[in-house]
Amino acid sequence: MRTVGLIVEYNPFHNGHHYHLQQSLKITDSDAVVAVMSGHFLQRGEPALLNKWTRAEMALRGGCDVVIELPVAYSTQAAEWFGFGAVALLEATGVVDALCFGSESGDIRPLQRVARQLAHEPAAFEGLMADCLRGGVSYPAAYSEAVRQFMLAAGDAEAAAFPLAQPNNTLGLHYLLALERLGSAIKPFTLRREKAGYSQTSITDAQIASATAIRGLVVGEAGTPADAAPYVPASTLELLLRDHALGRGRNSWAQYAPTLIHKLVSEPAEQLEHYYEMSEGLEHRIKKLLPELAALDFETLLGALKTKRYTRTKLQRALLAVLLGHSKELLSRERLRDGIQYIRVLGFTPRGQELLKRMRKSAKLPILMSAARSQHDDPYLALDVQATSVYALGWQDPSPRDLFRDYYEKPITIG
Repeated sequence: MRTVGLIVEYNPFHNGHHYHLQQSLKITDSDAVVAVMSGHFLQRGEPALLNKWTRAEMALRGGCDVVIELPVAYSTQAAEWFGFGAVALLEATGVVDALCFGSESGDIRPLQRVARQLAHEPAAFEGLMADCLRGGVSYPAAYSEAVRQFMLAAGDAEAAAFPLAQPNNTLGLHYLLALERLGSAIKPFTLRREKAGYSQTSITDAQIASATAIRGLVVGEAGTPADAAPYVPASTLELLLRDHALGRGRNSWAQYAPTLIHKLVSEPAEQLEHYYEMSEGLEHRIKKLLPELAALDFETLLGALKTKRYTRTKLQRALLAVLLGHSKELLSRERLRDGIQYIRVLGFTPRGQELLKRMRKSAKLPILMSAARSQHDDPYLALDVQATSVYALGWQDPSPRDLFRDYYEKPITIG
């Protein structure tokens, strides 16, 4: 059974995702799909609209066969560690033959050449990065410029001109870097992203819209899940309506602002400094601006903090680290490089069950069906359990079982 791996957030699963899934099966000549999916908190430092089990069910009903959770220690990271964690999980299954990701370019060749050049972190590139960062630009802008200069010096003008600043192209590069660094035999493919950009808030097509635009329809002041109907499969709409009726289908930063601001107010700057992504004196900037805020809500706080150097995404990740209690020590490069020590299954189909039988023989890591069945004390699994508890606090009237659902919930099964 030839299997393609996908790296996803599905926030929520929409028509564009369904197209990508079907085309991935086609161009890789695969029979099954293993998806590595972020849990309750996402790569741009945001809470997911819907909980990880609902989104796993969307994925399975949309065509995935096995859904594996990307731990929160990696799912909330910038592209380098997000990509490394996700690719390492696909590699660890022992059953994935291909990886297919979306990109703005649709051309994998320049990305592969860059990945081969940068895979072993050449000193010349590190020097270029340091020079670019000293210019006061954001990290993504500095990275893109450093790659441009490095590839020009290597005599590859086509790769130097590649639009790396575009978010899916950047993620794609880091997937390829991870494959190189892991020495993986997984073959990479890419599909051109069509009709809706990654963060496009406007809707310009009758059936395809970005997840950002769809969330705007659902979370907006007068929005309802029904507004998303043209842009999502029927199964996604059904689940949106179900969770919305339970008061659990519109999670955003707004629900967590009081808890976050309480921590920012009550903890001294010296304590805030120890949280992950808290750098360059950001803790002091936060303390200085808190008394000057026009309102105690997340968007007001973010707007006050944002600068050319502190991008929205950088700030969201830093504030999320505060909310979740993620320290620099726990998420150090050395620990992240050691990788994930388990494969957490969120759901599977009958075909996925066959894949899991193969994985039990081929996987390089233990396969977990629930946190309660873990045979070892893993700090990243503990962070996932903690993330579930914090996430549930954003719901209407959460129960203790909601907070510790990782210990009770079995994988979602379809079919």
